[in-house]
Amino acid sequence: MSSVSPFGTGDASYQAAGGIDGLRRLVDDFYRLMDELPDMVDLRSMHPESLEQSRDKLTCFLSGWLGGPRLFSEKYGPISIPSFHAQWPIGEALSGAWLSCMERAISLQPFSPEFAEYLLTQLRVPAHRVVQASRTRHG
Repeated sequence: MSSVSPFGTGDASYQAAGGIDGLRRLVDDFYRLMDELPDMVDLRSMHPESLEQSRDKLTCFLSGWLGGPRLFSEKYGPISIPSFHAQWPIGEALSGAWLSCMERAISLQPFSPEFAEYLLTQLRVPAHRVVQASRTRHG
């Protein structure tokens, strides 16, 4: 068995996530957990009351980020995740809460264990960059 992961090549990650429908399920679970879990209250308070647009933006972003259709740029234009999020003071605790919520949402999906681990590892990169960008802007 090869130790080289097929994920991250072409649309392999997008397909492993179940395409756009799989990403919608993931994002729906993510925001449902954010709404329901008491330890996510600070994270949830940074979002608008209606999560409809947040859901769509995250789904569209993940689609292109995972090698599928670049729906975010088609619908919303270009984005730099760190500079966009730098408008808020996001520290390690909020970044950790976001990753924890996403980890729980990922665990609810029918993803292979290999893809679930790969996805969470990949998501740590922009999560860390958001904290760095916020630190630069907010000190």
